Amino acid sequence: MKPATDPLAQLTEIRAIMERSSRFLSLSGLSGVGAGVVALAGTGLGHWYLQTHYGEQGFLRLVEGSTAERQAAYPFLLGLAIGMIGLALLVAFYFTHRRATQEGRTLWDAPARRLLLSLALPLVAGGLFCTGLYIRGAASFVVPGLLLFYGLALLNASKYTLDEIRLLGLTQMALGLVAILLPGWGLIFFALGFGLGHIGYGLLMYNRYERAPRPTL
Repeated sequence: MKPATDPLAQLTEIRAIMERSSRFLSLSGLSGVGAGVVALAGTGLGHWYLQTHYGEQGFLRLVEGSTAERQAAYPFLLGLAIGMIGLALLVAFYFTHRRATQEGRTLWDAPARRLLLSLALPLVAGGLFCTGLYIRGAASFVVPGLLLFYGLALLNASKYTLDEIRLLGLTQMALGLVAILLPGWGLIFFALGFGLGHIGYGLLMYNRYERAPRPTL
C-alpha cells in the first residue's frame, strides 16, 4: 500500500510552485544594501560639488538660484545620476545573479521580465518628468518627484516579487511627500530614501531569506 499523502502538504507544494512561476523570488537583499551605499556615496559627491560651487547653502541656493546657475550644474548632476543608476544596476545584477545561481534558478525568466517592465515604465516617466521640472525652474520638486515615482514603481512591481518591496515603496512615497514641505533638505531626503531606505530594506531581506540559520546547540 502507498503511504497516505498529506493534503495540506500537497497544497503547500502546489502553492510554492505557482508562486515560483509567477513571481521573481531571487532578488537579493545585498543588492539593496549595495544600491544604498552607491546612493549615499553619490549624495556625498553631490553635496561636495554644490558646496564647492555655491557655498555652505549649496543645495538651497541651487533650488532658489538663477536659471544660469541651474544650467551650469545640470551636466554634472545628470552625469552623477547616470553614474549612480549604472553602478547600482551592476551591483544589483551581481548579487541577484549570485543568489539565483546558488538556488538553481533562472535569472532571466518570465517573472523577471514582468518585474523589470513594471519597474521601468514609472521610472522612465518619472525621470523625464523630473528632468522637465529642473529645466523649467522647479528644482525644489525634483527630489520629491524622484522619491514619489520610485515609490510608485516599487508598488507596481511588488506583485511580481517579494511582498517587502511594497513596504519600501510606501516609505519612499512618504519621504517624497514630506520632502515637498522642506525644499532645502532635498539631499537629506535623497540620502534617507535611496540610501538608508535601501540599506535597511536590504538587511531585512538578507536576514529574512538569505542568511544561513545558526546551528542549534
